[in-house]
Amino acid sequence: MLKATLRSFLAHKGRLLLSALAVVLSVAFVAGSLIFSDTVTRTFDRLFASTAADVTVQPKEDLTSQIPTGVTATVPAALAERLKSVDGVAATHVDAAVQNITVVDVRNEPVGSTTGAPTIATNWETTDRSPVRLTSGHAPHGSGEALLDADTAEKKHVRIGDTLTVLAQPGSFKVRIVGIATFTTTNPGAALVFLDTPTAQTKLLGKADAATSVSVDAAEGVSDAQLKQRITAELGSGTYDVQTADEQATSDAADLGGFLDVIKYVMLGFAGIAVLVGVFLIVNTFSMLIAQRTRELGLLRALGADRRQVRRSVLTEALLLGLVGSTLGLAAGIGLAAGLIKLMGAFGMNLKSTEMVIGWATPVTAYVVGVGVTFLAAYLPARRAAGVSPMAALADAEIAGVGRPLKVRGVVGTVVGVLGAAALAGCATSTKTASAASLLGLGVVLTLIATVIAGPLLVRPLIRVLGAAFPALFGPVGRMSQRNALRNPRRTGATAAALMVGLALVGGMSVASASMSASFDQQIDKTLGADFVVQNSNFMPFPQEVTDKVHATDGVGLVVRQRFTPVAVRLPDDKRVETTAAGYDNGLDDVAHITYTQGDTAAALANGGIAMDADFAKKHDARIGSTVAVEFPGGRKTRLKVAALTDQEGSDGFGTQGGLYLGIATVEKYVPGGQDSALYVNAGSGTGADRLRPRLERTLDPYPQVQVRDQADYKKLVHDQIAVLLYLVYALLGLAIVIAVLGVVNTLALSVVERTREIGLLRAIGLARRQLRRMIRLESVVIAVFGAVLGLALGLVWGVCVQQVLALQGMKALAIPWTTIVAVVVGSAVVGIVAALLPALRASRMNVLAAIAHE
Repeated sequence: MLKATLRSFLAHKGRLLLSALAVVLSVAFVAGSLIFSDTVTRTFDRLFASTAADVTVQPKEDLTSQIPTGVTATVPAALAERLKSVDGVAATHVDAAVQNITVVDVRNEPVGSTTGAPTIATNWETTDRSPVRLTSGHAPHGSGEALLDADTAEKKHVRIGDTLTVLAQPGSFKVRIVGIATFTTTNPGAALVFLDTPTAQTKLLGKADAATSVSVDAAEGVSDAQLKQRITAELGSGTYDVQTADEQATSDAADLGGFLDVIKYVMLGFAGIAVLVGVFLIVNTFSMLIAQRTRELGLLRALGADRRQVRRSVLTEALLLGLVGSTLGLAAGIGLAAGLIKLMGAFGMNLKSTEMVIGWATPVTAYVVGVGVTFLAAYLPARRAAGVSPMAALADAEIAGVGRPLKVRGVVGTVVGVLGAAALAGCATSTKTASAASLLGLGVVLTLIATVIAGPLLVRPLIRVLGAAFPALFGPVGRMSQRNALRNPRRTGATAAALMVGLALVGGMSVASASMSASFDQQIDKTLGADFVVQNSNFMPFPQEVTDKVHATDGVGLVVRQRFTPVAVRLPDDKRVETTAAGYDNGLDDVAHITYTQGDTAAALANGGIAMDADFAKKHDARIGSTVAVEFPGGRKTRLKVAALTDQEGSDGFGTQGGLYLGIATVEKYVPGGQDSALYVNAGSGTGADRLRPRLERTLDPYPQVQVRDQADYKKLVHDQIAVLLYLVYALLGLAIVIAVLGVVNTLALSVVERTREIGLLRAIGLARRQLRRMIRLESVVIAVFGAVLGLALGLVWGVCVQQVLALQGMKALAIPWTTIVAVVVGSAVVGIVAALLPALRASRMNVLAAIAHE
C-alpha cells in the first residue's frame, strides 16, 4: 500500500501542485511573521540590555494617559549628587532627554523620521553603555552646539557646520552641528540630537536643576538588585521609580511590543486567510482526485485492501503534500522575513539580515500549520475514499452517494445558520457594546460555517438565475456551461467558497468603513463650529510660542485652546476612574456645538466646575451639584463640582471616557508647564476664512509639525485613516483571490481531465475549439460570480451588524458602498475568466480520438 500510495502521489503531483501553493502561502506568512518579530525582538533586547544603566531613577508615573499632555516629568538633578553617597554607587549621570520636539533645517523642513519613529533630543554623556560614538567633529559645548546621528545626517543631507532649529517645549532655539555620532547598535529609526548637559536642562526642560532621570553605575561586586534596594532605602519607596537594568530593558521592550504586535498580527491575519481559503482548495482537490480514482480504489479494495488501508493511503498523500508545502513555505517565510527586514531599513530601522533569528518554535509551527491543515482538509475525502466498494472497479462512475450528504448538509447548515442569525439579531438589538461585539463575533463565525455547509444547496437555484442569460447569449455553449456548473453542486460550492470567504470579509469591512466615514462626517458637521483647527500632524502637543504666533496673526478673532491632562476621579459611588480630561478657554460655544442635558458651557468652564457625559454620570450616581475628588499628575488634588452634563453621543467628541472637561485655568493651575493640543480659531470681523487661512499658514511655516485644518480637511483626515484599514482588507482580499483563483484553476483542470472522453465526443460532433474554450470560461465565470454573490450577501449582513455595534458608540450612520459592491461582482467575473484560461486552452488542444478512447 505504501508503494501504491507513493506512486499515486507522484502520478498526480501536477494536480496537487496548486493545492501545495495554498499551503506554501499560509506557512510562509506564519513563518515570516515569527522570524521577523523574533529578529526585531532579539535585536532590541540586545540594544536595551546594552544601553540600560545598572540602576535608573525616574519620576513616578502615578497617572497614565494615552493622550499626550506635553508635560515632561522630571526629577531634581541634585539626586545625582545625593546618590553618590549611597554605598555601592560607582558613578551617577544626569539624563535630560525629551521626545516632544521638532527639528527643522534652514528651509523649515523637518529633520527627523517621517515614519512615526521619535525625534529625540538628549544630553551628550559618553559611557560604556552609549548606543552611539563620536565619529567626526567634536562634542557639543555651550548653548549653540549640537551633534546629530549619522543616519539622520545622511538622509537629510546635514553636514558639520549646518544650522538647525530645535522646537522644544520651553521655546525654539538654534544650534550649529559640530559633530556626527554613529550608532554602535541597531538604529531604531529615531533621529537623535545631542546637546551638552546644561543646555539640555535649560533648553529642553526649562530648568537648570531638572533631569528626566538619573543613571547609576554599580561598584564592582555590587549587584543591580542590591544597589536598587539601597537606593530605594535612601530615597524612600513610592517617591521615585527605581529600576534595574533588566527591569528597564523589559519596560523599554514592552513599549516596543505594541508596534511589533501590530506587524505580527497583520501577517498572522494574512496567514489565517490563506489557511482558511486553502482548506477549501485542498478539500476540493482531494475530493475530485478520489472521484476520478473510483475504479483504482475499487481495484485496491478488490485486491484485499481494507477501508483503513485506503483511508491511510489518502491521508499519507495529504501528509506528503503538507510536508512538501511546509518545507517550501518555511523557505518562503525566511525570504519574506528578509524582505521585511530590508523594508524596515527603508523606513530607517537598520536591522541586519545576517542576524536573523530562526528559533525552534518557527519550523515547528510551520510544519504543524502546513501538515495539520492539509491532514484535516483531506480527512473527509479520505473517509469518502474508504467507502468505495470493490464493485466500483467494474463501473466507470464516481463514488456513489454524492447527493446523499446534501440532505445532512441541509439540516446541519440550517441549524447552524439559525443559531448564527439569532446571534446577529441579538447583536443588532443589544444595548451594550461588549455583549453586542461578542454576539457579532459568534454570529459571523456561525453564519460563515452555515454558508459553507449549505452552499451546495444554493448552487442549483442561484446558478440557474446567474446563468439564465447564457443560453440566449451563447446558444448551446452557454446552456452546457450552465449545466456543467450544476452537475456537481458539492464541487461547485466548495470551489466558490474559497472566493466567498474573502469577499464576505471585504463586503463587511466596506460597509463598516463607509458607515464610519459617514458617521464621522455627520459628527464633524454637528460638533465643529470653528473656522480652523490648528493641530500637530501627529496630534502631539506643540510649544506655547505656536499659540502666541497664532494669536498675533492678522485677521484672527477668537482662539480657544484645548489642553489635555490625565486625571483620577473619585465618583459618588466611590469608584476611582483614571481617564483624560480636556481644558478649554471661554468661547467654547463659538467653536463647538455641544448638547447639554443640564447646565451650560459657562458653568462647566467656571472655576471649580467640571462637565461630564450624562450617561457616565448616571452610571456613577453623579448629578448636577455633586462634588468629585480629582487627582492630577504629581499628586496634586482638588475637589470639583459637577456643573454640566452633556449628551456626548449626540454632540460632544472632545472628551475620552466620561467626557470630562473643565476650564483651562484649572488645568494650568494643577498641571503647570502643559502644552496646547489644539487651537480652535475663528476669523475676526472683516476677515473671511478664505483670507485668514493663507495668513495662518505663513505664520506657521516655521513650525512644519503644525497643520491648519478646516471641516473638509478633518473629513479627509478621517477618511484617509479609515482607508488604511480598508487597504489592509483589500490586501487580504488579494491574497484570498490568488488562492481562490488557484482553486478555480485546479477544479477546472481536474474537471477537464474527468470529462476528457465527453470533451472528445463534443469535438467529434462539431464543437469548435473556440466554442469549447468559451464553454469552460463561462462555467468558470458563473462559479466565480456565484461565490461573489454569496460572499457579498454575507458581508452586507455582517457590515450592517458591525454598524449596529458602532451605533452604540455614537456612529449611527449606515452607508452601503454600492460602487464597491458592483465593482467586486464585475471583478469576480474577470477572475473567473482569468482562472479558466489555462484549463480552457488545455482542453481545446486535446487530440479528439485520444480523448474518445480515454478511460
